[in-house]
Amino acid sequence: MSRPTTEATLPFEVALASYDPVLGLEVHVELGTQTKMFCGCAAVFGGEPNAQVCPVCLGLPGALPVVNEKAVESAIRIGLALDCQIASWCRFARKNYFYPDMPKNFQTSQYDEPIAFGGHLDVELEDGSTYRVEIERAHMEEDTGKSSHVGGATGRIHGATHSLVDYNRAGIPLIEIVTKPMTGAGERAPEIARAYVATLRDLLKALGVSDVKMEQGSMRCDVNLSLMPKGSTTFGTRTETKNVNSLRSVERAVRYEVGRQAAILAAGGTITQETRHWHEDTGVTTSGREKSDADDYRYFPEPDLVPVAPSAEYVEALRATLPEPPAARRRRLQAQWGYSDLEMRDVVNAALVDLIEQTVGAGASAAGARKWWSGEIARRANDAGSDVPTLAASIGVGPAEVVELESLVTGGRLNDSMARAVWEGVLAGEGTPTVVADARGLQLVQDSGALEAAVDRVIEANPEVAQKIRDGKAQAAGALIGQVMKELKGQADAAAARELILAKLA
Repeated sequence: MSRPTTEATLPFEVALASYDPVLGLEVHVELGTQTKMFCGCAAVFGGEPNAQVCPVCLGLPGALPVVNEKAVESAIRIGLALDCQIASWCRFARKNYFYPDMPKNFQTSQYDEPIAFGGHLDVELEDGSTYRVEIERAHMEEDTGKSSHVGGATGRIHGATHSLVDYNRAGIPLIEIVTKPMTGAGERAPEIARAYVATLRDLLKALGVSDVKMEQGSMRCDVNLSLMPKGSTTFGTRTETKNVNSLRSVERAVRYEVGRQAAILAAGGTITQETRHWHEDTGVTTSGREKSDADDYRYFPEPDLVPVAPSAEYVEALRATLPEPPAARRRRLQAQWGYSDLEMRDVVNAALVDLIEQTVGAGASAAGARKWWSGEIARRANDAGSDVPTLAASIGVGPAEVVELESLVTGGRLNDSMARAVWEGVLAGEGTPTVVADARGLQLVQDSGALEAAVDRVIEANPEVAQKIRDGKAQAAGALIGQVMKELKGQADAAAARELILAKLA
């Protein structure tokens, strides 16, 4: 099948000259429970197709669902973390529509009575400003199965020779978090969308309710977007771009839809209310199906499930389990560690906050922890398409190794270049820093007489440089230090050599 046809678009800046974007985001989060939402089937990723199913999640006649208590607990904690009100009484509903990957032909969800509603999430943007995203609701539901379309070039049903359905995911507990319409964002709408999803991901990870792995589908974002003419207060017709599964793609999808819809409106056309598919490879959306309104789903209360009615005491007990908000934690740690804004941003982007906190807690300096976790191992993780915490765990390297390496430097055994060589050996699986240093014979010269003799030889061999230092140009000592290091095969203490050189040429 050919690649998706690219529709006409206006440049983003041109579109914004005439229209204001209205943005709404729906984030679906698979909860990290051991079992599914309404049955005892395992809720794990990557099992054999259709091996984690039972009469309940397959919707077979006579099978009765039972609500997962842990999923309800997670839903309440998410609502509290988003500063939502928690319903004292709510219930499930049947959302009726046909998809091949939905075995019951309806989805058990919540409609007009969600578990949590009316909250907000403050999002920090790149320039340090904050944008408050208002939360409409967070409700419980179950996931669908997964269809795979085989034989085509794009993985879509069009052009495929046949389709396969895996129902393992059907019934996995989901929380859907829905924002209120965001207006006034203007040119920052794509940035705000990305920052919101990133902030929400960090919060959910801190809560421990999901692994939030977007690449595996355990966190997915639907991007709702419409345009209204400048000066108008009436929302335009919206589209919903489904299942966007990366932060970068969320931002790109917003930008594309702004340009696409603006081109249609500028040409005198109308926007179709529809769901759209996001194509990561081309950065475009294509039409899926016309979007249904709530009435089309024929919602009605789920007759096989009792209402959920958490007591005030239970809700307050769960509130006490909430962790420190990730943004507040980062600000606290940055102040403790003395990192600049740029350094902290790099640490956050590299997913190193937890690892550095553990390393500092184990006895390393904040500067040393950042240096060693951000250096060679980060390069290797990037080459492997991984992150530092994952790579470090896979090779058995942790905070203890960084603490030991730093102690070899501060204790005077290794200089910086030696320490880098030792760290490479540790990452290669040669052993602990001390074991690697011993095996490679890495040891600074501790004999002050040997160091002084090397300094004397270097001064005598470089009279012009020595004279510059005598004349007050202390920076010229660097050239002599390099020669001393060469004399002692890289095993000299550079600081001690500099001190000795300056003393002799004072």
